[in-house]
Amino acid sequence: MAIFTSIATAIAGALFGGSALAASLIGGALAFGAKLAIGKLTQQKQQKRKYTAVQGEIQFGGDVPVGTLYGVGKTKGQRTFYAKWGSGNKWNAEVFVLANGWCDGLEPYVYIYGEKKALVSRPVIGNEVANYHIDGFVNGSGDPVLTIRFYDGRPGQLVDQKLVDVTAGLGNKWKSTSVNAGICYVVVERIYSDKLFGSKGRPELEFVLRGLREYDPRKDSTVAGGSGPQRLNDPSTHVHTKNPAVHRLNYQLGLRALVSGRTLIGEGKSLGQIDLATYFVAMNVCDTLRSNGKKTYECSLFVSGDDDHTEVLKQFDDAMAGYGLNRRGLSGVIPGAPQIPVKDLTAADIPIDRAKEVQFRASAFERFNHLSGQFTSIESMWNPESLKPVYVNADIAADGRNRQTSIDFLQVTDPDIAQYLLNIRYRQNRMGGKATVPVSRRFGLAVQEGEWITWRGKSWLISEWRADDRLRITLVLSETSAAIYDDAGIKPGPVVIPPTPPINPSLLSTVQNFNVAVGMINGAQGYDTPALVFTWTPPDDPTMTAVRFVYQIEGTTELFEDQCTSPEDGLFRTTKSVVSGKVYNARATITTVPDRLRTYTPWKTTAQTTGLQTLLTGLQQLQDDALNRFKELQREMDEFFRPRLIELLDAFSLEGAVGQIERQQIVASIGDALAQITEERRVRVSENEATAQLLTYLQASLGTANARLINEETVRATADSALASSIITLDTEVDGNLARIIQEETARADGDSALATSISGVNADFNGRFAQGLVKFEAVAAPTGVDARFSVLLRAGTSQSFKVSGFYVELYTEGGVQKSRMAVQADQFLVFSGNNRHYPMVFENGELKLAIANIGTVTAGLLQSLNGKMKINLNNGTIEIFS
Repeated sequence: MAIFTSIATAIAGALFGGSALAASLIGGALAFGAKLAIGKLTQQKQQKRKYTAVQGEIQFGGDVPVGTLYGVGKTKGQRTFYAKWGSGNKWNAEVFVLANGWCDGLEPYVYIYGEKKALVSRPVIGNEVANYHIDGFVNGSGDPVLTIRFYDGRPGQLVDQKLVDVTAGLGNKWKSTSVNAGICYVVVERIYSDKLFGSKGRPELEFVLRGLREYDPRKDSTVAGGSGPQRLNDPSTHVHTKNPAVHRLNYQLGLRALVSGRTLIGEGKSLGQIDLATYFVAMNVCDTLRSNGKKTYECSLFVSGDDDHTEVLKQFDDAMAGYGLNRRGLSGVIPGAPQIPVKDLTAADIPIDRAKEVQFRASAFERFNHLSGQFTSIESMWNPESLKPVYVNADIAADGRNRQTSIDFLQVTDPDIAQYLLNIRYRQNRMGGKATVPVSRRFGLAVQEGEWITWRGKSWLISEWRADDRLRITLVLSETSAAIYDDAGIKPGPVVIPPTPPINPSLLSTVQNFNVAVGMINGAQGYDTPALVFTWTPPDDPTMTAVRFVYQIEGTTELFEDQCTSPEDGLFRTTKSVVSGKVYNARATITTVPDRLRTYTPWKTTAQTTGLQTLLTGLQQLQDDALNRFKELQREMDEFFRPRLIELLDAFSLEGAVGQIERQQIVASIGDALAQITEERRVRVSENEATAQLLTYLQASLGTANARLINEETVRATADSALASSIITLDTEVDGNLARIIQEETARADGDSALATSISGVNADFNGRFAQGLVKFEAVAAPTGVDARFSVLLRAGTSQSFKVSGFYVELYTEGGVQKSRMAVQADQFLVFSGNNRHYPMVFENGELKLAIANIGTVTAGLLQSLNGKMKINLNNGTIEIFS
């Protein structure tokens, strides 16, 4: 700031006689540029993590960045201490850090074993702020076996004396100096109960925390415009809130260490660097009640000291449908709310000698007509749930196709607020007008960033205020409207039904509804292999880790085993020790963690025998695919040769086409001898399309002999597509005998894909006999995959019949997986080394012929001699010898 202030003062002294106003304006322009973050939907940065009101994993050890919670959120905490004592180590205690800073308290419930349980208040026994036990976790005498001591992180909080006392004789001690001042944490103490914990394992708690107590300048009498007892440097006066603007201000001020004063979380700014006027407005907007009786905006967010400031501030901005800004060097925020325009921009306010840029409608790439998103649902145990998508059929029709994107509000836990935000972001995106307008100094000095003005009958938001070294002011405007924030017609958010508590898994000793059947699996190299298919009812049991199967061939005693490690699938196939033509018996049991009583299901028997291993059943499908591909190549050859010349000649016939045309022609003729050169240039522009074309036509003819060379080059661009193509045709003809060469190059791109194609074709036709060749190279990139193909096709014959040969090599996408393939169509396919001592490998008449084979593994069904004297059936395990 100091260096820009010095530069601004120097400029002002030179140009404006040392004017303090000029120095202030220039300094603000140089230092900050007053840029406003517009275009939330199309310019979102790649985030390193999901920002949400949930901290969903237990963190261990000390190598964890400091973190805190703004608002209310669910957390498992950071485990920093564990101790066990007493007879058989029956007593256990764990310390979980929930957040840094002075927090407000715990909500009156926790989640344990996937269920929501109430916290029951108990008298404090030491220095804790609150003491609880969990409803339902009591022993036979009614005494709690799972208790929680809560410390809110206030400065000067004292040590947990009970933990100090019970660990004094242990190797791992809780020290008397471990007061954790400035850290909100809990001590979880439990007494082992086989009835409550034995079958379920160690409990894992999820706490719902009311986070930081925060500073609200509206309630500070020492701040201009404020009234109340709060003071910035006295955290005892701060209060808890879910106001996004208050969160944003406190993040910019930063959470500081108690002793060093170093900023732990946030930006660490002072109030002098904050535009409090914009914050006062934003805080009041957030607290305003909507027609449904709820506050306009609320949010909650977990942040850490390693988080990017821009990303965190963006979460708070999104939670109030607003934008952050720097105005004259001060950090501020604009909330999502209508404003009263401060001035009307007229023609008299715009200098005519300076250029302006106006775009009243955003391009199709910037606009969306289908917006979806998620929010954090408390009813769904703080898991993400989908909002109702926002789309307008009229917008889809205007755009020509569906353009969908998503924006999540995982920092918002109220479905109605999140739905309101989703609608606002949709409407903001559809308001696509942008303008860069020079204004007079009188007008420019009367407005500032973040304010609304009117111009040409519309409302505009001043998103950027610029001043050059001559104090010529330029405004960057974004179209806006009060209708964006009108909640009329916005439906309430989704109604989420809380999940039902899980059934006690200890009641299940094996899988339910078990059965076994025979099946086939397409194995390696395309073979169909016999298999057993096990089915059962998928269990709702997180402790069940595997389903184990025992099976045998009926009438034998040898047992085989296999297992499925995903019990929730309900189905498992195995080929392990499964042979053809046999009936199998099978039963199943389970594996659990922790271990418990398990039983086997009754034996089940397959209804049929297992099938025989079959050879390459997939070959038929591969053959069909290849035949269809070659048919496509033949159609491409037909379409390429027949209409191409006609299209080019038709292009030359469009002399009356709209746009500008420049045509030059040289013609010489004597009798039936003709020579001509024609060149035509065309350009055409409309609101939706721009086209440029160059056509060259050379012809020489004498009697029935005719030679032509045609060259067409075209480029075309629309709002969401671009095309460049070049076609060259060489054509000669004498008495009906024809020779032709065509070369076509095409490049095309639009909002959905990119395509590049190169095709070369030759054609010769003599007295009803013809020969054709086509070479094509094509590459396509699209959201569904990236494909490329190189193909060569030859065709020759008469008008009555013809022969086709060729090959293609391709990369293609199937089921979202990239694959490659090469196919050859020929009566005889031959591979040889060029050495006459080695016989070639030949594929002919459906047979592969090979003189010598050196093979490591052979998988086959039937082996037989050429004379039929001996047969080996590998599927059935039989050998037959005939005399």
